[in-house]
Amino acid sequence: MGVYIFKKEILLNLLRWRFPTAHDFGSEIIPASANEFYIKAYLFNDYWEDIGTIRSFFEANLALTEHPPRFSFYDATKPIYTSRRNLPPSKIDSSKIVDSIVSHGSFLNNCFIERSVVGIRSRINANLHLNMKCSASANYMVLQDTVMLGADFYETDAEVAAQFAEGKAPIGIGENTKIKDCIIDKNARIGKNVVIANSKGIQEVDRSSEGFYIRSGISVILKSSTIQDGFVI
Repeated sequence: MGVYIFKKEILLNLLRWRFPTAHDFGSEIIPASANEFYIKAYLFNDYWEDIGTIRSFFEANLALTEHPPRFSFYDATKPIYTSRRNLPPSKIDSSKIVDSIVSHGSFLNNCFIERSVVGIRSRINANLHLNMKCSASANYMVLQDTVMLGADFYETDAEVAAQFAEGKAPIGIGENTKIKDCIIDKNARIGKNVVIANSKGIQEVDRSSEGFYIRSGISVILKSSTIQDGFVI
């Protein structure tokens, strides 16, 4: 993984004619071009993380919650530019949040969140815990060591009520749920009384038909998937 700068005409020639079946710059195109073109490396001494695996993506995100973080979004001399979403500040009620980042437009109600990243438009309902020390017997909501990517849109109160009336889960995380060591992709629906903790220490499993898989011991809830009430991972 890297950043490569080419002259436009050379890049088009390499991709269209010289290496039309190649898939990787670092291992295929650049080494094979070294004898014909001038190639130079630039030594970059600032922050850089390869996030090409589930584990590295997970750890790089959680590292943002450290004191001090390995990379800071708050350095005025190095501003970060991102897409404008025009979302309101997050609304947080009766919750405890420790060493975490909460993105804008989220609703957090009566939950405990520790060392986690909570994405935009996240809805975390009463008695949730994101906490690495959570257990199935705990009666509160815990979230710890978790990367929650949030949602692409809001559901209206009427839509949420309709989901509950049909016995379904709205987008977000339901009541009395405990989650740790987890990546939750966008628009996921996690019901009530769910435990996601991988207590058996499974390293690899594919349960995509049930809305999740485990990679390198990390539970991954798939985009737009549904985890039913009472489910245990």
